[in-house]
Amino acid sequence: KLAAEFPSEDIFLMTASPVIKAVTNFKQVSKTLEEFDVEEQPSSLLEKRYPNIRVIQSAVKQLKSDEHKICTEDGKEYIYEKLCLCAGAKPKLIVEGNPYVLGIRDTDSAQAFQKNLTQAERIVVVGNGGIALELVYEIQGCEVIWAIKDKAIGNTFFDAGAAEFLLPKLTAESRETPIECKRTKYTLEGSEEKGRPRGASDKLGSALGPDWHEGLHLKGTKEFSHKVHIEILCEVKKIYLQQEFIQLQQTSLTFPKGEKSVEADEVLWPVYVELTNGKIYGCNFIVSATGVVPNVEPFLDGNNFAVGEDGGLKVDKHMHTSLPDVYAAGDICTAAWEPSPVWHQMRLWTQARQMGWYAAKCMAADALGESIDMDFSFELFAHITKFFNYKVVVLGKYNAQGLGSDHELMLRCTKGHEYVKVVMQNGRMMGAVLIGETDLEETFENLILNQMDLSAYGEDLLNPDIDIEDYFD
Repeated sequence: KLAAEFPSEDIFLMTASPVIKAVTNFKQVSKTLEEFDVEEQPSSLLEKRYPNIRVIQSAVKQLKSDEHKICTEDGKEYIYEKLCLCAGAKPKLIVEGNPYVLGIRDTDSAQAFQKNLTQAERIVVVGNGGIALELVYEIQGCEVIWAIKDKAIGNTFFDAGAAEFLLPKLTAESRETPIECKRTKYTLEGSEEKGRPRGASDKLGSALGPDWHEGLHLKGTKEFSHKVHIEILCEVKKIYLQQEFIQLQQTSLTFPKGEKSVEADEVLWPVYVELTNGKIYGCNFIVSATGVVPNVEPFLDGNNFAVGEDGGLKVDKHMHTSLPDVYAAGDICTAAWEPSPVWHQMRLWTQARQMGWYAAKCMAADALGESIDMDFSFELFAHITKFFNYKVVVLGKYNAQGLGSDHELMLRCTKGHEYVKVVMQNGRMMGAVLIGETDLEETFENLILNQMDLSAYGEDLLNPDIDIEDYFD
C-alpha cells in the first residue's frame, strides 16, 4: 500500500524470514467480510512488483526512536522518516525450553509438529482457540488428550451450543474428503538440509494462514482414524520428564475408553502432564496452542512506548504509537481508541491485513498533511473461516463480549447442517455466529450495522420458513 501511495520514495521491508506472506485469491464477500488465502512467496516477487521496495532480510536488534534509527542483527543501521512495526506475536508457551513442548503459530512450528507426529502414539493438546480446534480435528492415528480451561471447545469463537453442534464431527470415524486446497505452497529450498541451529524455530517464522494444516500429513502411528478425549475446565499444573515421573511414584492414566473406566497406564512415556483436575497422562509430546503474546521485545529497550494490558503497543485511531513517526499494525499493537460498539480487536489474519492497509493510508495522510477517516472495516467485527469443514462466520459481539447479562440469544440449529445464533440487546442485533451454508451473513451484517429495532419480529427472526433475506432486502 505504501509503495503504491509513494512510488518515488524508498520503502524498506525488514524481515527476519526469507519469505513474505502474500494475500491471494482475495474476495470481498460483503461490506465487511473478506475471504482470502495466505501464501508464502519469495521476497523477490514483491521487489519485482514494486521497484521502490527493498526487502532487507535481517532481524531487528534495536530501535533508537529518538534518532529515527533501526539497528539490525547483521550490524547495519537504517534511518527512517516513518516507521510501522508489524512484528506480530509469538506463541504463549505453557513452559519455556522443554523439548517435549511444541508451540504452534507459524509454518515452521507446524512442520516440526508434523515430524514429531509420525512417531507419536499419544499427544496432549493444550489450548482452546482456532489452532487447537483445527489441530485436533485433523490429527488421525494418534490418541489425543485435549485439555481446555473452558466448559466447551472452541471458546474463542463459539459458545457451548456451537461446540455441541461441532462435536459429532470430532468423533466421526469416517471423513468426507476435504475440498481441494486452492493455495499453492511455497517451500524454502535447502532450508531443511542446512540444519537450522536448535532453538532457532522459536524466533522466526510468520503466522499461519487460515488453512495451514492442508498439505501437512497429520497422521500418527496407530491405525485408527480418530481418538480424542477432552478434559474440560482444567489447565496444566506440572510437566514431568520420564525420570522425574518415576521418582514421583504416582499413577498415570490410560486413554479413557468409556465414561467410567479409569485405568493405570503400564506404558512408560517420554513426558507426563499433570492437570489441575488431578489427572496425570503420559504422552509423546505436548502441543501448546494457548494463544499468542505481542512480539514487542526488540523495540521496548530505550523507548518509552505506551503498552496495553495485553502487552501490545498502544495505537490511536490513526495507528500511531505513543512515539513520534512510529506506527504499529497487526498482532503487535493494541487498539487503544474508543471502538465501535460492535467491533473488538482479535489477533487474526483478517485484522492484520486491514490494519496494515489502513496504517499505510494513515502514514501517507500524515506525510501529506491530510486528514483521514477511520476505515470502515473497524465499524463491525467480521471474520470468516472454516472449522471441521464447515463454513463459519462470526459477526459483531458474537459471544456477547462486554454486553454483561443484559442480552438475549436466539438459536436455530439443524443437526449436521447449520447452526445460527444471534445476540440481541434491546431489540437490536449485536452479533451472530453462522456455521454451515446459511447465506445469512449479508442480511445479518446489515441488521447489525444499521441497528434497526427488531423487537416486532421476535422469534420469527430465525424462523426457517420465513425468507429473512428477501424480507430485509
